[in-house]
Amino acid sequence: MPATALSAMTACAEGIDPSVPTPCPSDLLAVLAAVPDPRRRRGVRHRFAAVLAVAVCAVLAGARSFVAMGEWAADLPPGIRARLGLGRRAPSETTIRRLLARVDPDALDAALSGWLAGRCPAPEHGPRVVAIDGKTVRGARDLDGRQVHLLAALDTTAGTVLGQVQVEGKSNEITAFPVLVKGIDLVGALVTADAMHTQREHVELLAGLGAHWLLIVKGNQPTLHVRLQALPWGQAPVADQTRGKDHGRRETRTLKVVEVKAGLDFGNAALAIKCIRTRRTASGKQTTETVYAITDLSWHQITPAQIADAMRAHWHIENRLHWVRDVTFAEDHSRVRVGHGPAVMATLRNLAIGLHRLHGATNIAERCRYVSRHPARAVQLVT
Repeated sequence: MPATALSAMTACAEGIDPSVPTPCPSDLLAVLAAVPDPRRRRGVRHRFAAVLAVAVCAVLAGARSFVAMGEWAADLPPGIRARLGLGRRAPSETTIRRLLARVDPDALDAALSGWLAGRCPAPEHGPRVVAIDGKTVRGARDLDGRQVHLLAALDTTAGTVLGQVQVEGKSNEITAFPVLVKGIDLVGALVTADAMHTQREHVELLAGLGAHWLLIVKGNQPTLHVRLQALPWGQAPVADQTRGKDHGRRETRTLKVVEVKAGLDFGNAALAIKCIRTRRTASGKQTTETVYAITDLSWHQITPAQIADAMRAHWHIENRLHWVRDVTFAEDHSRVRVGHGPAVMATLRNLAIGLHRLHGATNIAERCRYVSRHPARAVQLVT
């Protein structure tokens, strides 16, 4: 019987709801088939896209290692194996490990991130905010013994990763930034980043890609920082103020915005922002922090409230991506080191987090446990 013609009885036995339409899984397999196969033809037992699909589904079920992927594949019933494009035998842990260590991480990320980005809903209000930030995979090292560092872009509305690149060992995030953004559709998006990426070359590149930007300014741009401090903030009214309570502390964020037609000498900056954060702990201790930022958006393109939302949304990449990869998938404790394994595993985790979110998950760990209880649930997510 063809894999796409499972009977209702077989579907129920495999945990698939027969009342829910089950599209052909060729959509994901077709995307994965576009990733170059690094193997020689001689001795190949499993389809390349099928092994990648197994790895994707295993991580959706919470797998943290190659061993866990092999165990998940070994337990697949015949019908599910057929739906993933496998034959009579599932790939072993050794097969999965060797393949993922050799696959091109950039090609895999482009395929999976692009597939996921096409499913992201547009924001209801304001521009689409894309946060860019890096993360070190602390337990993994490259062939030279250096820790693996990855730079990612997150759609803060959907909570999904739009792209990720590995920072070269003798380089830094600044040189990886152009590689990352050129591989993403950023037309009309508002890109946020920390002070490291407040570079003239970066804003020119973003403008050429049809994107807008909101960047933090600190001491790495001393002249620009001094000019921002010297603006007439005392005459500027409070444009937005928000109060919140989290982790036992109260925080007040006061925002002032000044139009800068000339004088900053930084790209096409249109607005300067001064944000004062006042935090008070339960013990009564109070701290105040002042942050300056600039954006190319003008008054008629964005409101102060939307600026404040975008600045807060930037931290989603820490809270909704990096933290989840560390806690739910134990990324910093992962000992995957061979070849491209660390970057590939991070890409698979990004996909799992984003795909679970697009299907309504608010607790990624809980959703991974739910999916792990039957393999058909993972298959339904990717088809």
